[in-house]
Amino acid sequence: MRCMEPIRYDPIGIIHSPFRDPMGTPIQPTAAEGIIGVVEVFPPFTRGLKDLDGFSHVVLLYHFHRAGAVALEVTPFLDDESHGVFATRAPSRPNAIGMSVVRLLGTEGGNLQVEDLDVLDGTPLLDIKPYVPQFDARRKTRIGWLKRRSRPIRSTRDDGRFGR
Repeated sequence: MRCMEPIRYDPIGIIHSPFRDPMGTPIQPTAAEGIIGVVEVFPPFTRGLKDLDGFSHVVLLYHFHRAGAVALEVTPFLDDESHGVFATRAPSRPNAIGMSVVRLLGTEGGNLQVEDLDVLDGTPLLDIKPYVPQFDARRKTRIGWLKRRSRPIRSTRDDGRFGR
């Protein structure tokens, strides 16, 4: 049962990275330490970048344009057991929206130079938000099934299970 009309988003830019294929791509920014890329913001939206260069990190919201079919239960990269998709960050979601917190190295015109980028080249950018520790970091947290994760995140790469 739908309670709302369909929602449509238009990209505000495109993300450029060294990763052309999902296979082997780092699965989170902490696994992409040192990976540099460019976030290209389309000309109609560049005025929105004013004052962003004062932040050390930004949150990129993007469309998983190469995600596979929607699955409400998935076996994520960090575990060998199935979990509800909303308890994971797997790309095969009902709304294929991804999020990454990356280091902002600088801005030049409509381009942002970023580091720790775990996104495929050509990914459509939906939004940018400044990362603000006072707003975003939480002290009392639980991490559910990840508490017993089976492998370290820094060495985890996409094995092709969600991509096309």
